[in-house]
Amino acid sequence: MLHYYQLQRLGASYPSLDLIAAIGELLLDVTVAPKGLLRPGDDQDAHIRLGGGGQASNFCAWAASLGERSRLITRVGDDAAGRLLVAELAASGVEVLAARGSEPTGVVVVLVEPGGERTFARQRGASTGLRPDDLSDAWLSGLRLLHVPAYALFHEPLASAARRAVELVRVHKTLVSVDLSSAIGLREYGGAQMAKELLRLAPDLLFATEDELAELNLPPGRLARLVVVKLGARGCRVLGRLVPAPLVDQVDTTGAGDAFAAAFCAAYVEGSTPLEAAGRAVLVAGRAVGRLGARP
Repeated sequence: MLHYYQLQRLGASYPSLDLIAAIGELLLDVTVAPKGLLRPGDDQDAHIRLGGGGQASNFCAWAASLGERSRLITRVGDDAAGRLLVAELAASGVEVLAARGSEPTGVVVVLVEPGGERTFARQRGASTGLRPDDLSDAWLSGLRLLHVPAYALFHEPLASAARRAVELVRVHKTLVSVDLSSAIGLREYGGAQMAKELLRLAPDLLFATEDELAELNLPPGRLARLVVVKLGARGCRVLGRLVPAPLVDQVDTTGAGDAFAAAFCAAYVEGSTPLEAAGRAVLVAGRAVGRLGARP
């Protein structure tokens, strides 16, 4: 018998009536930022932060922080970490619909180098165990947009659940966005295989870095109706136009891409042009890199 967490922030007031959802991972992030460059055998002080992570949940947290109604469809372990992560995200204004699994809740250790670049080590645990038959039609109703990180497509059965979710929302003409997530992940998964996946999903929006697009080896215009190329500190490129990012001091780039995608999608569903949405997105991503951790 399946059990679910179904939590929503009570009494929340949202300026937007649009409901944005994401399907994918809700993880425990252990972020470690040493005061200097680590070398083998080192023992040094560090800033260490525990908090929620995972691309899909970060996307929802940033959307909620921008005043959007957001919903996360995910899976966690039936353990203290899972309960804490669900409650934390719900308290930030996200509606969390989470199946519970017998595996432990997934954990990611994020090592932040001076300058903000990151290295990850992860135990996915329950996060990739969401199945198509876990999904309820009600979970996917009333959406303006469904966001699918590529991390949700790399591993079964979560990948099948994500595909099923896209099929269900397409009936209601819901917009679908995909984020390619990781060039290394795409290389391991297979760029050609992901290109076929995108041709099948036919997303309305695709978020990707130049390195991620290079792994697919297909013209970007074939992959989605609108492709937004994330350029890091340089900003982004959309419709052939460069949208520059503000100059900021980078503390931690974890979650910056999720903040960018959430801000872009929120503006886009509210009627902004792609260039207007991109302008908003680079500003929000600038906020994200100026602090430690993946969430607002």
